[in-house]
Amino acid sequence: MLKLAKRYHVDVLQAITWNYSTAILLTWLIFKPQLTNLQAAPIYNFAALGLLLPLLFVVLATSVKVTGIVRTDIAQRLSLFIPILAAYFVFGEELSVLKIIGISIGFAAIICSIPWQKGKGARATSGSWFYLLVVFVGMGIIDVLFKQLSAFKAVPYTTSLFIVFILAFICSLILLIIKIARKKTKFSFPHIVIGWALGAANFGNILFYLKAHRALATQPSTVFSAMNIGVIVLGTFVGLFIFKEKLSTLNKFGIFLALVAIIVITNSSY
Repeated sequence: MLKLAKRYHVDVLQAITWNYSTAILLTWLIFKPQLTNLQAAPIYNFAALGLLLPLLFVVLATSVKVTGIVRTDIAQRLSLFIPILAAYFVFGEELSVLKIIGISIGFAAIICSIPWQKGKGARATSGSWFYLLVVFVGMGIIDVLFKQLSAFKAVPYTTSLFIVFILAFICSLILLIIKIARKKTKFSFPHIVIGWALGAANFGNILFYLKAHRALATQPSTVFSAMNIGVIVLGTFVGLFIFKEKLSTLNKFGIFLALVAIIVITNSSY
């Protein structure tokens, strides 16, 4: 959807803002979150996610503009290193030999699936490394924060999700108002509709990500790896068959390795 937004010159920040309004509404209608007894709620976790989710979208857009799609893609995908390290050092997961093999294959798949060929968007300017570093660290931290959120038992995760969406909406709305005040954009109904559609996908994505962490509470590396590698596989197939993108032999080998990695990681979880 973001690829289509770029093609049709949609204001990404505006779409992201309204995406959170839909996510809030769906969470409220489907799960009826209880907003009582929140004294023990992980406020700092909520605040961090509420800020990072929309802000990272802005950084991603800037990174693509300054450093190009290829370099930004590399930083985003390699951020898997952070939650995998957190699974071992923070969450105390014991990594079996089979799981380490699967994760290693997964990293090889990530590297092979990256479009290394330089294109028009693969330019870089002075200080552009900063945006790549923020993308790398930010994506990894968000994964870890969602894992912590799923592990917190005092507040239902659907309630936590509802609060995070509200905070993210407020943050992105402030950014949008600032942008409008500077006359860099204006409210547009098509942007709102696109944002609503994006919100439905975003809601399902984060909801099932949290469910996966709940179901595999003692194996966070499985969730981190499967999600990141799975995104590569599905995203590549969508690009190939819907957007008619070209894949190199190395990219195709990367897809094969990603499928192998998912099978190995899944089997190591039982």
